[in-house]
Amino acid sequence: MATNSAIEWTESTWNPATGCTKISPGCKHCYAERMAGRLKAMGQPNYVNGFRLTLQDHALELPLTWKTPQMIFVNSMSDLFHEDIPIEFIQKVFDVMNRADWHTYQILTKRSDRLFELDSQLPWAANIWVGVSVENQYYTFRIDHLRKTRSNVKFLSLEPLLGPLPYLSLSGIDWVIAGGESVPRARFVDPRWVLDIRDQCVASKVPFFFKQWGGVNKKKTGRLLEGRTWDQMPKAPAVGVE
Repeated sequence: MATNSAIEWTESTWNPATGCTKISPGCKHCYAERMAGRLKAMGQPNYVNGFRLTLQDHALELPLTWKTPQMIFVNSMSDLFHEDIPIEFIQKVFDVMNRADWHTYQILTKRSDRLFELDSQLPWAANIWVGVSVENQYYTFRIDHLRKTRSNVKFLSLEPLLGPLPYLSLSGIDWVIAGGESVPRARFVDPRWVLDIRDQCVASKVPFFFKQWGGVNKKKTGRLLEGRTWDQMPKAPAVGVE
C-alpha cells in the first residue's frame, strides 16, 4: 500500500489482494512478481506468501483513511478479477470505493472475461475506472469485453507493447496508455507501433498517454515521443452511482 507511486499515470497504489498467475505473453517479465520477491526477502508481512495470491483483508478500508483526494491504482500487485478472488471479496473492494468516493480508482485487468461476467453484480460509481491490458493483436478481444461493462471510464493499457495494433476499435474507449517494457531482458518495442497508436487516438479524439520506451534503464530511454511527452488524461465524470 503506497502513496506517491512511481507509476506515471497514477498517484497512489492500493492492494487489497497481492499475487497473481501468468495468463498471456505480457505477463512474462511481470514487475509485480519481481517486486513481491524483493518484499518477501525484506520481511514485508504482506508478502510472506511471495507472489502467491493472497487476500489482504486488513488493507480493505485503507482508502477511507486517506483524506486527500487522489488517483489510486487498485491492485497494482495483483489482478482484482483473478479467477481465485471470490466475488464477495471483489464486492467488498467496490463497497470501499463507493464509500471513499472522494478518490478516483483505476482498475486494470487481463481477465476481461471475468470482468464482463461479474459486471452486473458490481456497484459501479463514476469514480471507478476500469481498463484492460492488450499487449498485441491476439488480445484485442479484451477490448470488446471492456466495452460492454457499465464503467463510466474505460481505458486500455497497451503495455508492454509487444506488436503492432493497426486496427484498434476505440469506440466507447475513454483513454489509451502505451509503453515499452522496463525490465532486464526487456522485449523490443518498435517506435512505429507507438506512433500508429498515437495517431489512431488523435484521429478518434481519445486521450493518449505514452508511459515509457522502457528497456533496462527506463530513465535513460525516457518518455519523449517525437520530441514531446503525451500525458493526456480522460475527463472524469461527476461522482455518483450510475
